[in-house]
Amino acid sequence: MSVEVTRLPSGLTVITDSMPHLQTASLGVWVGSGSRDEEPNEHGISHLLEHMAFKGTKRRSARQIVEEIEQVGGDLNAATSSETTAYFAGVLKTDVPLALDVLSDILANPTFDPAELKREQNVIVQEIGAADDNPDDLVFDYLQTTAFPNQPLGRAILGTRETVCSFKDENLRGYLARNYRAPDMVVAATGAVDHVLVVAEAERRFGHFSGPAAPLPQPASFVGGIKLEARDLEQVHIALALEGLAQKHIDYFNLQVFTIILGGGMSSRLFQEVREKRGLCYSISAFHAPYSDTGMFGIYAGTDAGDVKELMNVAVDETAAAAANITEAEVNRAKAQIKVSLLMALESSGARARQLANQILIYGRPLPVEEMVARIEKVTVESTRAAGTALMARARPAIAALGPSKGLEGAASIVESLTRRAA
Repeated sequence: MSVEVTRLPSGLTVITDSMPHLQTASLGVWVGSGSRDEEPNEHGISHLLEHMAFKGTKRRSARQIVEEIEQVGGDLNAATSSETTAYFAGVLKTDVPLALDVLSDILANPTFDPAELKREQNVIVQEIGAADDNPDDLVFDYLQTTAFPNQPLGRAILGTRETVCSFKDENLRGYLARNYRAPDMVVAATGAVDHVLVVAEAERRFGHFSGPAAPLPQPASFVGGIKLEARDLEQVHIALALEGLAQKHIDYFNLQVFTIILGGGMSSRLFQEVREKRGLCYSISAFHAPYSDTGMFGIYAGTDAGDVKELMNVAVDETAAAAANITEAEVNRAKAQIKVSLLMALESSGARARQLANQILIYGRPLPVEEMVARIEKVTVESTRAAGTALMARARPAIAALGPSKGLEGAASIVESLTRRAA
């Protein structure tokens, strides 16, 4: 196996996967800290920190950070989620040391210049405004808040205008010092990389990060409820959620297969019944978002106001029916989709780096492809039906919807119907 792992004395994990046929490398730093790790007065600080990391260090200006990477043809980016923050680059194999130098510099030596901070706060305010204007994004923020109210996992990653604009450089430094610790960080590099070189560079450049692992975030509790917002829109955007499973749950792949069968593609039950047979919407999908200690299974669709009640009742009925009568052909098709998605990641150095980093953060080790395929193959008709049945038996659902007020009238009755089924 080409995957190699080294754990440095500081606790930092370095993982590489050499892909000799490539001339480029994908690499990055993944931190096991995201919006879930924010205190109530820090809402949005994880995402702001991700932005501010690129806005100047003791050695480089904001322009120099990007120019040094782009002048060698590389690219630099970052992303924040509920449980992780990632900073990554793509470069030629000869420029791996440069990329690691830049990545370590932006995390170890940020200046958090007040003028840059003010500008970036305004940029994020614009980003929040753009999200508020996009109903098929906003409905998912509402769904998250409704599923996990009054807790970090239920708060939007971007924060609010008020919280984002309230942060000072000392707030950023405090959050960085508390959560960016070597035991919770992974340096992953794939493609045209040499493990020994990457380890040496990481050990030299990430020595600033030390100390014990960061404190664990507040445990999540799926509560459920309903959030409706009348808006002058052409369609009603509606999302429904039930409590899903954690990333390491024994039934994780069973529920993943169930989700794909129900709403994972054009051959799925929801797409065929709701769009192809009834013409109630342009698209409808099911999803399962796993977290470290819980998960969220959901269904999303956008439809005309007059079709909301029929669409969602059909969706609920199809979910219940799938739990009762999923077929072997459906299970085999869903398993094939998961395997192809998994194996395609092996052909992209960027996707592979993300995959390996996440495995370290979740499982503490890389998972061999054979092991993952074996876990998928263990899924049966019976285990998939059981996952669906258990899903429907869980606590009160969450529903979020926004659009014309007349299209929201049936949402409450859908919640009541699901609650009765769960009882």
